[in-house]
Amino acid sequence: MTTVIDVRDLTKTFGDFRALDNFNLRVEQGTIHGFLGPNGSGKSTTIRILLGVLHATSGTATVLGEDPRRNPAVLKRIGYIPGDVSLWPSLTGREVFRALESLRGFPVDREREAELIEAFKLDPDKKTREYSTGNRRKVSLVAALSVGAEAIILDEPTAGLDPLMEQVFVEQIRKEQARGATVLLSSHIMSEVEKLCEYVTIIRDGQTAETGSVEKLRHLSAHEITARVSRETSGLREIEGSTLDDGRFHVTVSREQVPDVLRRLLEAGGEDITSAPASIEEMFLQHYGDAR
Repeated sequence: MTTVIDVRDLTKTFGDFRALDNFNLRVEQGTIHGFLGPNGSGKSTTIRILLGVLHATSGTATVLGEDPRRNPAVLKRIGYIPGDVSLWPSLTGREVFRALESLRGFPVDREREAELIEAFKLDPDKKTREYSTGNRRKVSLVAALSVGAEAIILDEPTAGLDPLMEQVFVEQIRKEQARGATVLLSSHIMSEVEKLCEYVTIIRDGQTAETGSVEKLRHLSAHEITARVSRETSGLREIEGSTLDDGRFHVTVSREQVPDVLRRLLEAGGEDITSAPASIEEMFLQHYGDAR
């Protein structure tokens, strides 16, 4: 397979701070590749280098076979959704699309743009200063997914979207893959990555912690369980990493441990029991200890 994003021994320092430390990442053509890590791990720094915004201290980073800093023309073939979306407040959503189209220097697929506007239920004729966080996110999604990009780099792309729109996002990214696009998806949400990605790279303290297929890394999935319990039992005390404070029980465990923990909670008279996918930070604490 052809490698579309190729990061080798990438190091980036800011004074005495080393944001990336010989980091490696390979994304193959036509795949959706998850990019996971806790806050401050180096994800955004890597993406900025891939876009040519930052210059690497050492190592190499190429997209579609080119170094974007040395050959910025390659950026016309890349779609990008930033983690923080800032728009011109006096323009409408539609005017933002035309402004970005002009900056890119070639026409977008207007039919695809209209399809995305409809799918995301966006009113493109309102001023962007009137948009909610979710609607500003939708503008960036429509703009990035309507250019027919060969490579798409997404930095926390569903932040601000409600669950229904998150599902629309999943459907639209699969459409992009079906037409041949390669996607790098940076996310804090393990369940989102599991839905979309075939491969995952995990970054920790600027270094590659693990990389491989989603199936290979599924052992990293963790669930956070909370409950209110009326009595403490030996069964609860035996659960490693659990806390019980003023009748509130909390633990982060692997997916395989969830049924056993729930059984013990029910035996202890547990109420208001919740089980949800853990955050990336919780996952890292469970598998690696304190990431910092």
